Amino acid sequence: MNAAVDKWIFAHTDELSQWRRHIHANPELARHEYATTEFVATRLAAAGLSPELLPGGTGLTCDLGPSDGPRIALRADMDALPLQELTGATYSSTVPGVSHACGHDAHTTILLGTGLALSEIPDLPVGVRLIFQPAEEVMPGGALEVVAAGRLEGVSRIFALHCDPRLAAGRVGVRLGAITSAADTVEVVLDSPGGHTSRPHLTTDLVFALGTVVTGLPGMLSRRIDPRTGTVMVWGAVSAGRAPNAIPQTGMMTGTVRTGDHETWEMLEPLVREIVHGLLAPTGVRYQLNYRRGVPPVVNDEVSTRMFEDAIRTVGPDALADTPQSGGGEDFSWYLEEVPGAMARLGVWSGVGEQLDIHQPTFDLDERALGVGVRVLSSLVLAEAQR
Repeated sequence: MNAAVDKWIFAHTDELSQWRRHIHANPELARHEYATTEFVATRLAAAGLSPELLPGGTGLTCDLGPSDGPRIALRADMDALPLQELTGATYSSTVPGVSHACGHDAHTTILLGTGLALSEIPDLPVGVRLIFQPAEEVMPGGALEVVAAGRLEGVSRIFALHCDPRLAAGRVGVRLGAITSAADTVEVVLDSPGGHTSRPHLTTDLVFALGTVVTGLPGMLSRRIDPRTGTVMVWGAVSAGRAPNAIPQTGMMTGTVRTGDHETWEMLEPLVREIVHGLLAPTGVRYQLNYRRGVPPVVNDEVSTRMFEDAIRTVGPDALADTPQSGGGEDFSWYLEEVPGAMARLGVWSGVGEQLDIHQPTFDLDERALGVGVRVLSSLVLAEAQR
């Protein structure tokens, strides 16, 4: 069966590139992936398959193989980023301020190719559900909409690939346990009567209070949480006042707190609230704490990880690679709250020149990775059929 997939990849390599470039040139933001959804649905329907739109009108699922027995789900995300592209490629984004700088164009192409390759295998012995998901780039993520729509019903295991420019094309990295981190947002809004900087004792010093939290919260978290969990708090924006001789009345700070440990994620919000209250109480400054939970960490289970490793080895003897845990968040984690599964890192670096990171305006990828992705996802399905 793998030989049939290889034959399909060889015959459709140029087509995979064309699909990816079309999606890349026409990026759509979260929950606006209408044209991308239609592009995928049209090609699946042309192959005799029956794609089903998600209730929100963007994203779709499509089942292959028998309706009874185990069913493996394969997921790709479809949305782009609000980022101006600066690659200079002939297939650059035609939408100002929007680009596929995270590789979701490749994810969509690979899953489409996988579905079409598997559809040509007669009497596919295991059920497959293709999940083309919208809105991964916005918290808490479109995965929750897929789950709420019941599209994980009957699924026994789920897998996904994510582009990784730190790995060369032809290699795929996977790890057991957490491969991404939980990512929550913390916002603290401060309120004070204000006053003259010559008389801080007659008011409440808002900037002093702000600085206390800016340095104190990350420091206290590092002392209250096991460092082996990979928990980190970083502020991204801090603002207060304008005049050098006036204590401001309002101030704001916002940042993210991330962890690779699921149990730690569950306790973070009450702990952050406790620490902020303790830091600000002596200052007399009023505050409002807005804590927004994002996504849990993606935690690969052992069976799914071993299945990924075996599938990656079918690409070649040197294809399997280790990969570190990322501090980034990924809403694929919501699926793993429901069923076991795993995510792997697909190498997309050409092997020449700078290794540009995702979410950069100059990010691009080596399209040889597209066929590798189809091979790996197809092998996961075919190996399950032989278990």
